[in-house]
Amino acid sequence: QMQLVESGGGLVQPGGSLRLSCAASGFTLDYYNIGWFRQAPGKEREGVSCISSSGGSTDYADSVKGRFTISRDNAKDTVYLQMNSLKPEDTAVYYCGALPAGLGYALCSGPPHEYDYWGQGTQVTVSS
Repeated sequence: QMQLVESGGGLVQPGGSLRLSCAASGFTLDYYNIGWFRQAPGKEREGVSCISSSGGSTDYADSVKGRFTISRDNAKDTVYLQMNSLKPEDTAVYYCGALPAGLGYALCSGPPHEYDYWGQGTQVTVSS
């Protein structure tokens, strides 16, 4: 079964860290730009970070710049999101999505329906 599987979420205190993983099952991530998105209760889904298929280009939402780092290991078909200095406003369900790099969109700028795969989400809760 071809799918993306997120892991690494949990409950952490403000100022703490978590590392999320997005692993491909049944296919390779080599030809996909991978985006991390999040959705908090009552809010729309927002883009958090994106990494190109080669790993050579990355992008971050202003709200997470300097705190989050995206990376990928194509040999393991896995993308990571290292989240440091977490804040209560980072609380959300985090999703990863795979956008075919061959479509020509800049990083993760393609609309949701252009993504081939989405993960089921992992909950991140930042609270004392």
